[in-house]
Amino acid sequence: MAEFSSFNQFYSYYLGEHANRICRRLHFVGSTLVILAIIAALLTGQARWLWLAPIAGYGFAWVGHFFFEKNRPATFRHPLYSLWGDWVMYAQMLRGKIRL
Repeated sequence: MAEFSSFNQFYSYYLGEHANRICRRLHFVGSTLVILAIIAALLTGQARWLWLAPIAGYGFAWVGHFFFEKNRPATFRHPLYSLWGDWVMYAQMLRGKIRL
């Protein structure tokens, strides 16, 4: 995997690694569950909800990559860009810019 000089350069690669619609949907579900876990922690004052955030976020995404996209998640080599990419892609899916 090549190194990237900017997030924009990485994001182009990142989108190519998410061509499978089921993989994108699983990312969307996982990211939504991350948001809900954080909201639950804030509303209840119980930090134990926060354990669900990485499990849901990475769990759904990795199932999408290993079983549907059939590639290795970008987070293994570019964790920060990948996390940023997840949320940019999520926002674009919410707005309809990327097909869900």
